[in-house]
Amino acid sequence: MDKPDDFSQPTVLGKHQIEKALHDERREISSGRLKEENPLDTTVEFRRFCEACRRGDLRACQEQIGKGININARDEFDYTPLILASLCGHYEVVQMLLEQGALCERDTFQGERCLYNALNSRIRNLLLSYDYSKSTDPLQPLAAHITSLLTRDTPKTSDIAVQTVDATFDLHKFVLSARSPYFAKKLESAPETKTWRLSNAVPTQSFEICIRYLYMGEATAPSADSDSEQEAIVSGIEKLSRQLEIPRLFESILQSGDRRQARQRRTEEIQQGQEQFEGWFKENVLRNRLEVDVEKAKHVKWDRDNGIFADVLLLADEEVEDENTDVGTENTRQPRIRTADGPLNGIPIGHFQPSRSPSRHRKPRRSCLYPVHRSVLLRSEVFATMFASPFREGQELEHLQIVPVDCSPEVLEVVLTFLYTEKANFSLSMALEVLQTADMLFIEKLKQRAALLISTLGNGSASIVESDNSRGVVAALPDADAINIYDVIRAGWDTRVHRLEEFGARYIAYRLEQYIDEAEFKDLVRESAGRIHGREETDTVELVDDIRWYLSERFRLRFEDAGLNHLIDSNDPANRGSDGALKDPQDEGVDTHSGSTPPLEEGDEGYAPDLELLEGEGGVIRTLDGEIAGDEFAQDALNYQLLLGKIETLMEELGLDG
Repeated sequence: MDKPDDFSQPTVLGKHQIEKALHDERREISSGRLKEENPLDTTVEFRRFCEACRRGDLRACQEQIGKGININARDEFDYTPLILASLCGHYEVVQMLLEQGALCERDTFQGERCLYNALNSRIRNLLLSYDYSKSTDPLQPLAAHITSLLTRDTPKTSDIAVQTVDATFDLHKFVLSARSPYFAKKLESAPETKTWRLSNAVPTQSFEICIRYLYMGEATAPSADSDSEQEAIVSGIEKLSRQLEIPRLFESILQSGDRRQARQRRTEEIQQGQEQFEGWFKENVLRNRLEVDVEKAKHVKWDRDNGIFADVLLLADEEVEDENTDVGTENTRQPRIRTADGPLNGIPIGHFQPSRSPSRHRKPRRSCLYPVHRSVLLRSEVFATMFASPFREGQELEHLQIVPVDCSPEVLEVVLTFLYTEKANFSLSMALEVLQTADMLFIEKLKQRAALLISTLGNGSASIVESDNSRGVVAALPDADAINIYDVIRAGWDTRVHRLEEFGARYIAYRLEQYIDEAEFKDLVRESAGRIHGREETDTVELVDDIRWYLSERFRLRFEDAGLNHLIDSNDPANRGSDGALKDPQDEGVDTHSGSTPPLEEGDEGYAPDLELLEGEGGVIRTLDGEIAGDEFAQDALNYQLLLGKIETLMEELGLDG
């Protein structure tokens, strides 16, 4: 846990301001002008969620969020999960909660408490960066992207021009159809429509405000040079809100209030917009997915004037494992983004790395094509560069171009769902391929979500199991077979995600006896050494350094809990008895349970049995190499030295120092 910082420049309110914020908030809620954002939740599930936030358990937090827990609720002590995580100094938990929609609004009771009680300036600055009072909302990149389409000229993605009395707006049919029931009906009956003219009686500024609202921008009260002009603009907004069937727009213009009320309305409008895009995406893009034989995929002809206004087809091969290929054979295929006529003009775009797990070899059977919109794909830098190029991909042809992406259809659907809705739900077994595909397409936020899933759910109950089972016996993980730790570490290297490198080293360190003698582990260490350019003999191996550190953590935790961390050095004669075994801590008068948590019992979360005692030898405790140990503490210390020795032997075999 980080130490509290000395705040030399306080930027949060004091206690009396917080109390005033609470009083004002309760008054606004009781009057009906505001809704309760932090309702009381006394359920067992929410209590577990709060406890996970206290101890910084990312896995447990993510599991509860996945079950639909209210992330902004409060417990019986008026603490929200965000307050607990920031108070206890768990930066990554705070970051995850904010990314999932946790509120930290200044001038509110809970928001000020969260800022006031942040353990250090790093967490406080993170909280401030997610303040809703900022002009740019970091929680809504989808809304920001849709709004940016109004001013984005390159590449051209608009497909309908709307003319007013003195201006022309280049717009997107799918946005208008998803957000306005009026446009949905009009364009459904005439999808080939290229222009639409607005009545001359409606001021251009009125339509401009309506369009900004449809494009998920913030609708603000109009300004004009005279009262009569402003009245005409407001009247035009009223007419358009009825015609386009978007009544919330006119309600937002009429309503006035403080910043909190405006932010609350804005949040509701963004949520409504996301739901509309999600429904439209499922009903049109996913339902019109086309599945064909691989040989026929490049011959598909999809008209440009189609009912869902798609302007490009993305293709993914549905693949199965080749049973005739030996496990461990390298998959030599490389990810590619190319047209149906071949590679993208021979010019690679972005950073490419080996595809999926190298331990599996696959062959294509079927192809799936998805009709999508370039305007949404622009959220990926790779597609943005592709469609802005002067080559074939940037041209408008009679039929929709086919752009294959090297991933499975299931993973491509995850990517498309994220681009269209900002949501991404996928299993641990898919996380590695999602990570690699997101990295290939430069979709950073999706890439980080995949890395978070791998390093939390993939680690099991790390904060509980590993700290209570330091002798190498770790309870079986529910998702242990869903990931290959070697693939995870290599993916961390390839995608430059340091979180995965650390996770992989920790995962192996807590199970080192399972990996230390494997040939693939030796290859991994050799690869880690080879990643240092211009390596010298004195250079260390990063992976080995990390494993040593986490191995030390693994064994020291038990000794520190018992106040016996000095006994970890089994080479110290002072810590050994006449029989060569470590001295019994009870003989030293040490309370082995002082300051430690009660021992876990069978049935408790994180419980794992002690190493099995050999039968027929009077309950003798032995180390990993079969030597007799006097007690469990001696067993831990000897196993630690034994594993360190195996690491040194491995390094000598590879001819590496450090």
